[in-house]
Order: sequence, then C-alpha cells, then structure tokens
Amino acid sequence: MELIHHFMILLSLLGVLFAHQSGGASMSTARSLDVLLQDYAYRAFVRPRTGVPYDGIAPSNLTGIKIAALRLRSGSLKQKGVEKYKEFGIPDGVVVVRPYVERLVLVYHNLGNWSSFHYPLPGYAYLTPVLGLLAYDAANLSATDLPELDIVASESPISINFTYVIPAPRGAIARCVQFGIDGSLDFGDLVSSNICSTHRQGHFVIVVNSSEIAPSPAPTLAPGPCPSRVVGSKSKKSKVWKIVGGVVGGVVVLIFLALLVYLMHRRKHNKKVARMEQHADEGVSVHTTRVGNTHVPVALGTRTQPMLENELVA
Repeated sequence: MELIHHFMILLSLLGVLFAHQSGGASMSTARSLDVLLQDYAYRAFVRPRTGVPYDGIAPSNLTGIKIAALRLRSGSLKQKGVEKYKEFGIPDGVVVVRPYVERLVLVYHNLGNWSSFHYPLPGYAYLTPVLGLLAYDAANLSATDLPELDIVASESPISINFTYVIPAPRGAIARCVQFGIDGSLDFGDLVSSNICSTHRQGHFVIVVNSSEIAPSPAPTLAPGPCPSRVVGSKSKKSKVWKIVGGVVGGVVVLIFLALLVYLMHRRKHNKKVARMEQHADEGVSVHTTRVGNTHVPVALGTRTQPMLENELVA
C-alpha cells in the first residue's frame, strides 16, 4: 500500500515537470500541483480536531510553498464561517453545492516563489504570492487524488487579506486576479490596498500590467560635450596607459632580475678565485709551463715511485 502511495506521488511530480517541459497549458501544471499538495496537506492530520488548522510540509523539491488544512462540518461552515484562516476570511453563508458532504477540508496554499511558475500571467508583474483555497471531502483523511468540492459564498464574499504586498509602481493600477479550478481567469478591483474578494474557491494574486510600469527617467545633464564620448575617450586612454605601464614595469623587472643574477654569479666567481689564491699562498708552489701564450700548471714528477709485486716479494 505504501509503495502505491509513493508511486502516485511520483506520477504527480512527473505530471508537473512534463507539463512545463512539453510547453502544455499551465492549467495542467496547476492541477497536478493541487493533487500533490492535497496529499501533503492531509498528512498534517495526525490527531485532527475539527475547526483547528494544521500546517503541513510541502515536498522537499517545492521549498518555499506553504500549505495547511482545516477540517470543518458543512453545517458549521454555512452558519458560522471562519473568521480568519491564514489570509482568508470566510463569512457565514458558504455552502457546499455538490456533492454534499457532512465534513470537508479547506486546503490552503501559499505558492511563494513558485507563484509565476505554476500560474504564469504574461504581461503582468506579481505584487504578491499566489494564495489558494480549495475544498475536499473529509470522509477519508488518508485519501489522495481527491476531486475538489464545489463551494460558493451565497451571501458575503470571501476576503483575501494579503500580508505581503509589493507597492504598485507609480502610474500602475493594481488588480486582483482569480485562477479558477476550471481554468477560468477573472480580473477584479481591490477592496482595499491589499484585500481582494471572491465568491468561489481558487487561487488569487495581485498584479499590475507591465506596460503601465513607467521606466525611470534618465538623469538630466549639463550642456557640454557628449558624456558617452568623454567617458569613452577617458576609458580608452586609461586602458592605453595601463598597458604601457604594465609593459614598462615588466621590462624594469626583467632588467633588475638579470642584473641580480649577474652580480650573484660575479660574486661567486670572485670568491672562488680568492680561495684558490689563498691555497696557493699557503701550500706548495705549482710549476707552470708555457703553452702558446698561456702559462698552465704542470707536475714535474711523482712523489712515490711505483713498485712491482715481484719486487715486494723479493
């Protein structure tokens, strides 16, 4: 049973990777991710209590994603709602349309730095991470690959209070975006500077249109020669002087080393000549003879005469 469970997780991961590598729709990638995170969120239910949120641990290869699970009675959700579940405020009047279940689990997603990877939106810059809220059946907390329940806020909308928001650039208008589980994409206005609202489950983010982001103005320059030419000429001159300085410095170093080697060799030679002269003064004089124009030492004879073996025997 455990082997089958790990096999299903592996298939989900492969589905996420394949959808991106094959250039398929982002919807397939997002759905594969939802299946995987539902499994890991349910693992947080060790000794579950109804109405208590439990933080789960996302797969190690999805570091940065945060997940949680909250088990509720359908009747309690409709009558009381949930005042605060992470960034979500769930009012009373939220009902399970189909299929009806006695208990349900609300799974929370914070995709963090994976937001634009799994929910790409070309032409828009993300001001917040993507947050998700999905409902599942709570009959079997060990179940995997569960389909989402269809829930709807029949009265007041569900609020999403984003706690981390990058300020919108000057001139850009921030918008709320909802990615539906059916692949739909809806834009809406913010309730306030960091709050969006919805009547259905899905994934949510605050964005700005990239075309509305004005480029930073170039600094004003005083009249005079073209700065680029001045800078360019200065940089070229600087490079030339560096090259010349390097060559001259290298030549000076080589000359110094050559002079040092010559002086060491000359000193060694002088020491050798002085030692030979000292030995000549203290020892026996050496006879010399002329060979051409040069006097060379020569031995006049041997000090010990050789003796044959038969002479020694005799």
